[in-house]
Order: sequence, then structure tokens, then C-alpha cells
Amino acid sequence: MTPDHSTPAPEAAVEPTSTSRRWLTLGIAGAAGTAGLLTAWWQMQALAQAPDKIAADNGIFKLKFDAPNGPALDMARFQGKPLLVNFWATWCPPCIEELPLIDAFYQENAAKGWQVVGLAADQTNAVKQFLSKKPLSFPIGIIGLKGIELSKNLGNLTGGLPFSVVYDADGKVAQRKIGKLNEADLKRWSQLK
Repeated sequence: MTPDHSTPAPEAAVEPTSTSRRWLTLGIAGAAGTAGLLTAWWQMQALAQAPDKIAADNGIFKLKFDAPNGPALDMARFQGKPLLVNFWATWCPPCIEELPLIDAFYQENAAKGWQVVGLAADQTNAVKQFLSKKPLSFPIGIIGLKGIELSKNLGNLTGGLPFSVVYDADGKVAQRKIGKLNEADLKRWSQLK
């Protein structure tokens, strides 16, 4: 008999059965669900701990931010009086909509000891251009996109804008709000000391 020098036929590819596909799908879905639950738990823990830690050591009052025009904005100068800190950006429509309301709040309540700081999660040139068209009475700091982390540490888990934090005269977080402010929010906050 002469040897067969032909190449062997390739092995047939094994098709997964519908049962193994179901188990694979269930395994992936289970892993994704577990990851989602762990992420939600971690975020709840961060919300429960981080804002209080920053408030307890007056962390925000240790920071300095670039200002659109002039020297750095030193947050230490705002200690000892109620303070509204508003995180905003020029590319955020609800932020732009609420700024005149916040400016009016500042003008009406500054004589009563209230302070307002706007922290722009934006580029300096964009903020300068915006303020040249729509000036604000209260100080503005530039935090850039890295500043979203600061807002997250203060309880803004999603990093969404606008986001506002109210500090009482002792430097403790008294109120927080994710989303656009309204007159009722500001009226309620103006009663805080």
C-alpha cells in the first residue's frame, strides 16, 4: 500500500449549543449586575463619607483657584460667613439659565453676610468671553474639568452640572443641590445662618 500524502481534513469547528450560549449569557449578565450593585454601593459610601470629611476639615477653604481676571481666588477669605458655591460651565445651558438668579441672590443678600462663589468647570478663555458679555457680581474661580472631582467629593456623585453647595458660617455643608436652582431654593437658603 502506498502512503497517503494528502493533508488531513481540518477538524470541524464545534458550534456552541443553545444551552451553553444561555449559560454564557446568564454568566455575563450576572457579572454585570454584580458590578452594577458594587458600583452603586461604593457611590453610596462615598456620598455618606466624603462630603462630611471635606466639611469637617473645612477642606474647600484650603483651596485656591485661578481667576479669569486677576489674582488667584483664595477660598480662605470666605470662611466665617454663609457661602453658596456654584459649579457651572459656559457649555451647560441650565448653568447659564440660573446664573442671573444667583447673581440677584448675591446682590440682595451680600449686605446680610452672604457670599457667593462660582467655580467654572471650563477653560479660562471661554469663561472670560462669557463674562465679557454677561458680567457677574460675585467672584469666579476656574476649576477646569478636573474640578468635577471636587464636586463629586462634595456629594455630586454623577459629576453633573449645575451643582450648588451651601456652607454655614461655621464652614459646614448645610445644603446641596444637583441641577438648576430656583427662587424657592435660594429663598430657603437665605434663611440659613
